[in-house]
Amino acid sequence: MRHSSPPATATPSSSRDASPGSAQPPAPSLRPQRVPISTWLKLGWAWLVVIAFSLYGGDWLAEPLAPTAALAAFGALFFTIIAASFGVVHEADHLAHKLGEPYGTLILTLSIVSIEVILIASVLLGPGEFPTIGRDSIFAVMMIIANLVMGLCLVAGGLKHGEQEFNAQGARAYLSMIVLLAGTALVLPNYLSGAGEFTGPQAATIATITGVLYAVFLLLQMRGERRLYIQPPPGAMTVAPARAPRPDADANPAEAGGASLWLSSALLLGMIVPIVLLAHHLAIVIDYGVAAANAPVAVGGVLIAIIVFTPESITAVKAALNNEMQRAINLCLGAFVSTVGLTVPAVLVIGLLTDKQVIMGISPMEIVLAALTLLLSMLSFNGQRTSVMQGAMHLALFATYGFLLFNA
Repeated sequence: MRHSSPPATATPSSSRDASPGSAQPPAPSLRPQRVPISTWLKLGWAWLVVIAFSLYGGDWLAEPLAPTAALAAFGALFFTIIAASFGVVHEADHLAHKLGEPYGTLILTLSIVSIEVILIASVLLGPGEFPTIGRDSIFAVMMIIANLVMGLCLVAGGLKHGEQEFNAQGARAYLSMIVLLAGTALVLPNYLSGAGEFTGPQAATIATITGVLYAVFLLLQMRGERRLYIQPPPGAMTVAPARAPRPDADANPAEAGGASLWLSSALLLGMIVPIVLLAHHLAIVIDYGVAAANAPVAVGGVLIAIIVFTPESITAVKAALNNEMQRAINLCLGAFVSTVGLTVPAVLVIGLLTDKQVIMGISPMEIVLAALTLLLSMLSFNGQRTSVMQGAMHLALFATYGFLLFNA
């Protein structure tokens, strides 16, 4: 998910850089942006699959579901939703560049997390009983983002550029939020009256506290504490307040034309709606696959995490390869903060409104893995520079999680 964090650097517009005596750059074109052919292909394919499943999905996925039909349906749905997710990230990135902060990052965050909430809600409200799908998805996101993707970023960036610098204050802020939100949402329920559940009043209170805290964090991140999340000067671990760019420094007013904004917004919605319409069919196939393979129920959460965060993960690894470690940290650690800050309230509210059972408490083994992940992340980002060895340790912890997922 492109997370709700400002870009590592702010590039002033060419018109502000021009000296008084220099020739002014030509006025930007007012024509709407040219949409890449790949965007039209993704959009067209997504809606063709929606039409196909709307007309014939009931027959294709009718009981008893054949293994070949289930596998073919899963392949088509998985590929389509992944492609649409890439399209969502692409268009949200366009809007972020045109609108600047804080609106751009808000669009990026809501676009990605909305996909996760849609998929979780589809499974939670589907024909089967999966009361743990919310906690399984959130825990899978933690292990995938904080260990697999972060480990790949540290290894890939370290092998190409050596030790890479980052903003230690911002990393500590992310980790502090992760400790508090993850502990409250995933560990605390095990020590309350229910078996890993919140009561109605508890769920409403935790959802409210989590949502408000995340909103405060988001506001400070985009405004008063924006400097904590940008790349520091070489040799420094922090960014002085005077160096922080203005909140609207990334905006390019000349590009924020009405037609261009409407086009990007329409394409963004055009990519999200197919995901919404196909999520129910994917939930049916996931239910069948988990039961037929006698796989752990947590596998459903892992699949959702992979679908949602694959585009974001690729972007983070590319940032590390481009020697933009701060951006990679913003994407990885920020992705999990957004996941907990927005998904937990959404799942708890869905449970309250539909009277569905929602189990949030993770198992003792998962508590140990979560504690190891948080402790390792704190040690990895406690200094000023990253290293390949730190990345190798994160990857080893993810491999342990993957093994125990099927052999606990």
